[in-house]
Amino acid sequence: MPAKFITLKNKHLQVTITNYGARLVGLLTLGKDGTLVDVVAGFKTVDEYEQATSPYYGATIGRFANRIAKGRFSLNGISYMLPVNNGPNCLHGGGGIHAKVWDILDVQDQSITMQLYSPNGEDGFPGNVYITVTYMLADNAVVINYEATTDKDTIINLTNHAYFNLNGEGDGDILGHTLQINADSYTPVTQNLIPTGELGTVAHSPFDFRTAKPIGKDIGADHEQLIVARGYDHNYVLNRVEGQKLTFAAKAIGDKTGIAMAVDTTEPGMQFYTGNFMDGTNTFKGGSKDDFRSTFCLETQHFPDSPNQPAFPSTLLSAGQVFRSSSVYRFGVVE
Repeated sequence: MPAKFITLKNKHLQVTITNYGARLVGLLTLGKDGTLVDVVAGFKTVDEYEQATSPYYGATIGRFANRIAKGRFSLNGISYMLPVNNGPNCLHGGGGIHAKVWDILDVQDQSITMQLYSPNGEDGFPGNVYITVTYMLADNAVVINYEATTDKDTIINLTNHAYFNLNGEGDGDILGHTLQINADSYTPVTQNLIPTGELGTVAHSPFDFRTAKPIGKDIGADHEQLIVARGYDHNYVLNRVEGQKLTFAAKAIGDKTGIAMAVDTTEPGMQFYTGNFMDGTNTFKGGSKDDFRSTFCLETQHFPDSPNQPAFPSTLLSAGQVFRSSSVYRFGVVE
């Protein structure tokens, strides 16, 4: 199936999706002055996505989102080796599902469902896996539902890698955005950005977003974790409520437009990334450059390196079981 660009609309949102990487290309919503603002960074063509220095813009990420130490893990006594593409680690599945053209199963005015088959051994992962992603508009929200099945025990960790600027794609840096993250702890990392296995408290540190504050307030603090990652690039351990399916993860507000985005998820974690490796090399669909810290990411997920961290929530998907996950991005305006 060739790559296509498809637009979903309702009275609140206009969202553009491509089946190349099952990715979010753009998202238009109203700012406080009543004008439409595109809050998701993306490109005009598949060629531009393929040529970009970062291949992850807006994409569905897997089979395993985030990093796996040294590209290795063991399952059922068998050792598996994955592509090493991020220093000594495997990042976002190696070759990844973001670089594939997905089959479009269904398109409606306000939803699209896509599926990808990943054969046993692809990028080193076990199991013939089918991954299905549905984007759906629901009033003022974008709902992303994930499913995966396998015929052999494997690991799975799926997310969306949208790069947001709630002031609009290309409208300066994101340091003035306010952000709240519903997490008392996070997973500190080594020099190679692999979790140490400990849970670090956010209290009395630059990582405390429990009360909303500007992203830029503490990003330059003399803190080892910020220095290692060149800013925020860390997994937050979300405060989950027993018996509650969706957990409030975060809320961000653009300081110029007043556009607010709240994120709810079934996942236990969320990676907060502040565009620390953006360098102005690529040109977005609106003509602006991907300058340093001109976007941020809130990637709902299981924790990085989970297969090698027994204390972390399991990412095992057993043969015959179905992996399901949902994340909801709700938009509004704060005057």
